[in-house]
Amino acid sequence: MQVLAVTPEIFPLIKTGGLADVTGALPIALAKQGVSTRTLIPGYPTVLKQLEMSAPLHRYPAMHGGEATVFAAKAAGLDLLVLDAPHLFDRVGGPYGDTTGADWPDNWRRFAALSFAGADIAAGAISGYRPDVVHVHDWQAALTLAYMRYGEAAATPSVITVHNLAFQGRFGVGIFAELGLPAAAMSLDGVEYYGGVGYLKAGLQSAWAITTVSPTYALEIRTPEFGMGLDGLLTTRAADLKGIVNGIDVDIWNPQSDGHLKATFAAKTLKTRAANRKAVEERFGLVRDDSLLLCVISRLTWQKGLDILVGVLDAAVAMGARLAVLGSGDAALEGALLAAAARHSGKVGTVIGYDEGLSHLMQAGCDAILVPSRFEPCGLTQLYGLRYGCVPIVARTGGLADTVIDANEAALAAGVATGFQFDAEDGAALLHAIGRAIAVHDDGPAWAAMQRQGMKADVSWDRSAAKYAELYRSLVAKRT
Repeated sequence: MQVLAVTPEIFPLIKTGGLADVTGALPIALAKQGVSTRTLIPGYPTVLKQLEMSAPLHRYPAMHGGEATVFAAKAAGLDLLVLDAPHLFDRVGGPYGDTTGADWPDNWRRFAALSFAGADIAAGAISGYRPDVVHVHDWQAALTLAYMRYGEAAATPSVITVHNLAFQGRFGVGIFAELGLPAAAMSLDGVEYYGGVGYLKAGLQSAWAITTVSPTYALEIRTPEFGMGLDGLLTTRAADLKGIVNGIDVDIWNPQSDGHLKATFAAKTLKTRAANRKAVEERFGLVRDDSLLLCVISRLTWQKGLDILVGVLDAAVAMGARLAVLGSGDAALEGALLAAAARHSGKVGTVIGYDEGLSHLMQAGCDAILVPSRFEPCGLTQLYGLRYGCVPIVARTGGLADTVIDANEAALAAGVATGFQFDAEDGAALLHAIGRAIAVHDDGPAWAAMQRQGMKADVSWDRSAAKYAELYRSLVAKRT
């Protein structure tokens, strides 16, 4: 089976978050299921520098203001198609914004171009290649499905995966005339969204199937609380909506071979983690003792609930916890966490920014990872935590609820607990969960048993990839 994936980012070439991890790992896992994936990505400068391109496969003499070319390339086991459009993607900054973090004002044009190319390829623009299924990711690729629906690839089965419903790609109605869609598309069941153009909404309306990244989030987004204005549409499409939990690349995230660690280890050699613990303490300026060492590895945003953590941080330290924070984002949260580090010298350490290697070391050296998100479609850091014996303490929402077994009395007695859950948006509940973690941590054998149980969890892509392959085949069967 041939699948065309369309995504704005893919690991290891370009990454701003978990989306890239998913789009980089899923094709490799799908290959084991007999599914061959080609992934269309934008030709950002950082991407082009890492690739050796084929001869041009398709040219656009005029694509939204300039020439564009589709090339083929391979990297890290991935079969890629790259849209090289220098007038759209050759810029200093990130994939979505400039060096200050401000969004590029023409993002609507940039990702309409990516989507147009995706639909063109779906319709056979590349000689000898026509996919059986098209799978797009998030709002930046969602318009692909509208172009397909109103174009020559309407009969090709399609899937859209929503990684975070909060990011929707909403733009003013004035851009519609430049999208190249028929007038009929500017309707309630097309791309129109609250008087403007909604890229994600268009994808949700046009897709044959909709997936999101956990079963609980698939239910949550059909409610006004989590639906971000799209709950009505998602409710009408409930029969086509499925939650499939993300996996992680267990070769990259492997505590027995991870080159970022001071010492590798396995479930049977947990004591070896001590070298990583020492390295984390040194990097974050923390005192060395036996108290519970927590970590946060996150974007510092309202969604991630870090303001809730800040509100109880003094009390958590008073209870005996230590904390290492790695992340960046909201300036006020950055300031609050730096202030906490100054206030609790030796007990709280904060590094502003992102460091892939350090994130691996923290998972391998800290006792527990905090994920206090207000909502979390899936979450990957808790999966890394399970894999590395870094016990997750998570809000009871989305994929966090689906992937962590709470250490209640019954679960502890049965030996199946893998972490701690607490009610989202509740600082007192978060503090209580930290207190429960401290109590279990004080019982060394009980804590080690929980670490080993988490490390047994299947966090690979194997089961999830099998579900995607099953979905693809069901869609192809509908077409025939």
